[in-house]
Amino acid sequence: MRTNLLQKNCAKYTAPQEAQAKGIYPYYKPIQSEQSTVVKINGKQVLMFGSNSYLGLANDPRLKEAAIEAIKKYGTSCSGSRFLNGTLDIHVALEEKLAKLVGKEAAVCFSTGFQVNLGVVSALCGRNDYLLLDNLDHASIIEGSRLSFGKVWKYNHNDMDNLEAKLKLCNPDSVKLIVTDGVFSMEGDIVPLPRMVELADQYNASIMVDDAHALGVLGHQGRGTSDHFGLTDKVDLIMGTFSKSFGSLGGFIAADFDIINFLKHNARSLIFSASMPPANVASVSKAIDIMLNEPERIQHLWDLSTYARNQFKDRGFDTGHSETPIIPLFVRNSEKAFWLCNRLLDDGVFVTPVIAPAVPEEDVMIRFALMATHSFEQVDEAVEKITKAFKDAGVI
Repeated sequence: MRTNLLQKNCAKYTAPQEAQAKGIYPYYKPIQSEQSTVVKINGKQVLMFGSNSYLGLANDPRLKEAAIEAIKKYGTSCSGSRFLNGTLDIHVALEEKLAKLVGKEAAVCFSTGFQVNLGVVSALCGRNDYLLLDNLDHASIIEGSRLSFGKVWKYNHNDMDNLEAKLKLCNPDSVKLIVTDGVFSMEGDIVPLPRMVELADQYNASIMVDDAHALGVLGHQGRGTSDHFGLTDKVDLIMGTFSKSFGSLGGFIAADFDIINFLKHNARSLIFSASMPPANVASVSKAIDIMLNEPERIQHLWDLSTYARNQFKDRGFDTGHSETPIIPLFVRNSEKAFWLCNRLLDDGVFVTPVIAPAVPEEDVMIRFALMATHSFEQVDEAVEKITKAFKDAGVI
């Protein structure tokens, strides 16, 4: 009889069970309603401040109707990859709309945002090339770099002097691709893109910006980080996801024709994955239309963000370097963060913990995220309840 070494090895991982035994396990809470500012958990109405639906479109009836009509026409699946039988006319139309949205020549859609970074980052650099990553880049970028044949160097978070020190060590005749989040998903700060562009020009490097948390938030009509700084022409690749502001699922990369052509034939997570289902394609397209035609959504989102951040700061919270609707509330202790999330859920507020390895233990936080559909009254209620919980936990 064989010994199941795999099972034994996995059985050594007991951190979830230990948190469950203490009554502080915060993950996999089943939601029994649509993704809105109020959701139902365990039969109870709870304020949602842990969603990435920045424009509040995940439950918009116009997106639902677009998805339903697409299913009626195209079915529920494309049953193949984009490379073969999985390209619909609505995929092509969406890619043209996305390229225009972010100011690039072409775009291509992937089934998830994670797959975009996995496929793009791993495909673009060869053995003598360089990938330069912010050390707080999203996990999908890190995983893509692990599959790359290029040399991978990380620079300190948003530290352009440290980035320059890395660039100086690169072979001047090799490809150098700087990959950064536009808005960083945990701390809500923004990449210092103007200085990064100066360095890219000086050292003949290329730039890829992950705008997963910037589209619908930054720039004119929500067009993202590059537009926010007026540097679209200086950024070589712009990546985005559809599961945040666009209320759906999937992702895209936009660049010039040559780069997109290369990726369409070399990005393995595109070629060897089934394509975005019709419902997702149609709902994303409708979300873009709404974003462009309802600028008041973005304005309200920013008004809420400024208001909430000031409320937290006035009460003694450490909100770090947040500049966006993502507001970190630093706890700096994982067990306290777990306890706080469960306590707040009992009090009717859903927030999420951010712990190691996503951040170092000294940067453990509660992530408070706003949607354009939140009201100021909902923010006030959440701030009061969070303040009381943080005081009870001895954090503030």
